Amino acid sequence: MNKVYPSAEAALAGLVRDGQLIAVGGFGLCGIPEALIDAVLASGARDLTAISNNAGVDNFGLGKLLRSRQIRKMIASYVGENKEFERQYLAGELELEFTPQGTLAEKLRAGGAGIPTFFTRTGVGTVVADGKELREFAGKTYVLEESLLPDCLWPRPGRRIARGTWCSGARRATSIRPSRWRARPRWWKSSRSSRQEASIRMRSTCRASTCTASF
Repeated sequence: MNKVYPSAEAALAGLVRDGQLIAVGGFGLCGIPEALIDAVLASGARDLTAISNNAGVDNFGLGKLLRSRQIRKMIASYVGENKEFERQYLAGELELEFTPQGTLAEKLRAGGAGIPTFFTRTGVGTVVADGKELREFAGKTYVLEESLLPDCLWPRPGRRIARGTWCSGARRATSIRPSRWRARPRWWKSSRSSRQEASIRMRSTCRASTCTASF
């Protein structure tokens, strides 16, 4: 099976559907899968729930999918610097599940490990814990969180640079993923412009509808 594709659009053909839960790599605007986001924009898929560290900015990153109204709900730890996100949320047009960064990472890791829920002290006493089960262990209060198991994961590997090191922002952000996804992304040494034209490596997992793609 050929897993190398000439474009992001070709790699996602037949995989992106309305109503999917997608996990998008990156930290801030570093390490985000720009080509894959553009491919989803072109696909017209709607009612998506996006899991990400951030919501992008106006007309960049996930901000493109927000402006096109293709994202119905955001699960994120930071949503600043995006006026369209603010407008949609305040108007009741966009759902938001605010999640602390560490809890967001654990939700994905636990989901991949087959753990449906877990307890954490993070968020206790704040709006994060509103409506959730609280329980005491060893005299301390914990909040019950549900794990996440996305339909698709879109990481972006960083460039290889001098002295054999890697782009730390992309690698660390992409590590926030279900642990059962063991596929190693393909790395390219290229300029920023040529990376947009680089082939897409798609690695299937045990779920037919689940994919990881990198460029």
